[in-house]
Amino acid sequence: MISLARLLPVFVHGDTLGRRSGLSDEVLARRVKQRRNTLCLQFSSYVCMAAVMSVYAYGDIIPKVMPLAFLLSGGVATLCFLMTSQLRFNDHFHDHYLTLVQMAANILLQTSFLWLAPQIGYLFLCVIFMTFTFATLRMTMWQSISAWTLITLGLACLFLMTDLRIGFPATSFLERVATVLLVSSTIGLFGVIGFYGSALRHQLYQGKKALREAYDRIEELAEIDDLTGAFNRRSIMRKLSHDIARSARLKRACSVALIDLDWFKRINDTYGHPAGDEVLRTFSITAFANLREVDSFGRYGGEEFMLVLPETSQSEAVRILDRLRLIFAEIDWSGLSPALTISLSAGVATWHPSETTEALLARADAALYSAKRSGRNCIASAA
Repeated sequence: MISLARLLPVFVHGDTLGRRSGLSDEVLARRVKQRRNTLCLQFSSYVCMAAVMSVYAYGDIIPKVMPLAFLLSGGVATLCFLMTSQLRFNDHFHDHYLTLVQMAANILLQTSFLWLAPQIGYLFLCVIFMTFTFATLRMTMWQSISAWTLITLGLACLFLMTDLRIGFPATSFLERVATVLLVSSTIGLFGVIGFYGSALRHQLYQGKKALREAYDRIEELAEIDDLTGAFNRRSIMRKLSHDIARSARLKRACSVALIDLDWFKRINDTYGHPAGDEVLRTFSITAFANLREVDSFGRYGGEEFMLVLPETSQSEAVRILDRLRLIFAEIDWSGLSPALTISLSAGVATWHPSETTEALLARADAALYSAKRSGRNCIASAA
């Protein structure tokens, strides 16, 4: 048998289904607050009903003890649900509001007083209708069907198995006052239900928007190289495949350049990896500032970069790369070392019809090695 001492830590410390599902303490605390607010709203409805019942009790239509009994019954039910909520027992369940259970308790309370005070039975019928309407905002289809069945069975027992005469007292002035209060309260509660539904829709929209933004951010991070801000290898390869397919469709040129920073290993060995990282970032910034919007620039690996130039002939691509080479060569690196100069080499290849991506990159890579063999700090074209 499980002792109470073993159960209490489970409830108090929140070792619940919600926590096992990975929900944070902040989310669990927010759930408790939301449930508390809902229960306060529910208790307020009991107070309103008890106030209307008091008018009927004052007019001797129902026993004077009836409003107090109703308020105490509703208060006890609300307190029980509040305790289970505060102890986080609700978080054991997917529907942490326990909507169906709360609605069943409320319906039982209303039908009980409908049986005890049929003189004002219309009041309890109105509340049953409002309770079901409010609960459906949070219930699934099957929960709604279950609740509807429960209400139908309860009312069938009252109407078919008893001879209760459901009253709608409106003969005296006092009874009419009570009726006005009930109708006004009912309309007000439906307004609250409408506001609550609107708030739920707004919350759902905001959650969906935040999820969309988070997803877009994840996609962006998955495409970007953390160090340089350029496309990573997977993304730049996808860009190249896309532009080649577009060139094949439009029968236009598409060039690619593989760029390598000359003697980069010496920079890391001499000045350290932080200095090497700064060189890579600076080159990326320089490339972004001097390329066209249609061009795609990415880190191919290490100190090697890829530049995709759609709708660009080989001669135009060589001119673009040579201009970038000259701009990069003029950068002042005195912050790292007064004598430091850095250059780049690049191999350019233009896509041939029916050529695969791998074959195109192989030609660009061969051109890059040709540039290195020619003494570096130059641009070489593939055959």
